[in-house]
Amino acid sequence: MAVFGVLAAALGVVGLISPGALLTMMGFDPVPEGGRADGDHTLVFLTASSMAALNMGVYYVLAALADWRAFFRWTVPFRLLTCTVFTLAVVTGRAPEGFLGVGLWEGAGALATGAALWWETRARQNAVA
Repeated sequence: MAVFGVLAAALGVVGLISPGALLTMMGFDPVPEGGRADGDHTLVFLTASSMAALNMGVYYVLAALADWRAFFRWTVPFRLLTCTVFTLAVVTGRAPEGFLGVGLWEGAGALATGAALWWETRARQNAVA
């Protein structure tokens, strides 16, 4: 949880400081300075998404420091949903292939979190028995 939180926060900061770099990391071609059409709100959306990622990253780190297991459990189905939506965005042509990595990162994180929670629960049950 803490690793994901730090990475999410860091990527949020990257998006706030250098939106073009974040777009490139996600497989999008950044538009050159001054090349955006009137009414193109890509940077506004990227700023909002980056701020959300920064906040979410901090929440994850704080949850990890508090060892808040319920929060960990809640993240699993929603990260799997995010994986599904992002993967479908690539499959349907709404996003470039490079964006698939974002979906796979979410899916892998969800599975790793779910497996860790299952493993810890099982270990506790075995210790009691």
